[in-house]
Amino acid sequence: MRTDSARWRYWVAVGLTTVLAGCGQQAGGGWDPGPPVVEVLQVQPRPFAVVAELPGRIEPVRVAEVRARVAGIVLSRDFQEGADVKAGEVLFRIDPQPLRAALSRAQGELARAEAVLTEASAVMTRYEPLVAIEAVSRQDFDTAQAAFKSAQAQRQSAAAAVESARLDLSYATVTAPISGRIGRGLVTEGALVGQGEPTVLAIIQQLDPVHVDFKQPLADAMRWRQRHPQGSETGLRIAIDGVEQLREGRMLFSDITVDRSTGQILLRGEFPNADGLLLPGMYVRVHLEQARDEQAILVPQRSVRPVGEGQGLVMVIDADDVAQAREVRTGAMQGGDWHILEGLSAGERIVTDGNATAGEKVSIAGVPAAPAAAEPSAAAVSP
Repeated sequence: MRTDSARWRYWVAVGLTTVLAGCGQQAGGGWDPGPPVVEVLQVQPRPFAVVAELPGRIEPVRVAEVRARVAGIVLSRDFQEGADVKAGEVLFRIDPQPLRAALSRAQGELARAEAVLTEASAVMTRYEPLVAIEAVSRQDFDTAQAAFKSAQAQRQSAAAAVESARLDLSYATVTAPISGRIGRGLVTEGALVGQGEPTVLAIIQQLDPVHVDFKQPLADAMRWRQRHPQGSETGLRIAIDGVEQLREGRMLFSDITVDRSTGQILLRGEFPNADGLLLPGMYVRVHLEQARDEQAILVPQRSVRPVGEGQGLVMVIDADDVAQAREVRTGAMQGGDWHILEGLSAGERIVTDGNATAGEKVSIAGVPAAPAAAEPSAAAVSP
């Protein structure tokens, strides 16, 4: 029974082999594999932006050094390191007792100067009618006038000393000059500050928004300026290393001096930073839109065979399903696609997968849908 079953399977296999051989045999006895099977893509235009990718650094919009403007011992630190502070918020308190004593002393000098001024004014007032009847000599009257003016000057000087002492007393309470994020405290309670020079107590940086400084070759910067004569509110993005996000910003200005050694110019952008993610000194990659083509031709990289600088060959399928080799001019690369500058038109079909020889009729396996044109593509070009 087992022998009959094996014999039956053998003759079935022989029969199938004979049928397949007969199907693939030409009239002359050769093997006919048929036309090559290829996958094609119908070219469709879509928006495309050429974007320069440039290294940049985050810089705060404003930086303020909190300094001790009077000498004294720090009594307290009234802020949390790394927190956001408001302009006018109390940060440090310096011992005010010596400053209060200096104010009292200045006020006493002012009172004495006012007393001297009152006496000099009374003498001059008394001498003024007497000098007219020569009861007092002119010299005595001139002396009284000079004493009055001197007393006035002394009073003014004493009043200024009081104002200065009062101002020094106000400096004993150190407040934030600007709103922003404060760093670590550079002094602790008990430290003697302001002795001989203003001591830096802390640093406040304004971090919303922030600036991004980056450099670009002058020729590229000039081309961008020609496309945006009035500046641009869009077209500037930054990518943050380690964080999968792009942040939109705007261009602020370009420097007026070109670096003599590199031929580059400094540019500055402004970016929102409400979440505080961007910190001063952070490295970012700036994406600056250099050019835009609303009817760009993009084809998969695998469909282009490079033949030279900016040149390539693609296989175009004509209306009769015959492959034709065509030379094209390539531009920037975006992801896995080449930007074709010349050589292809909208609606043409190109081979994306499979082998085809020029002049050979092919069999179309499938025509993938063209990419949607709703979102503009972008090519990052490093300088």
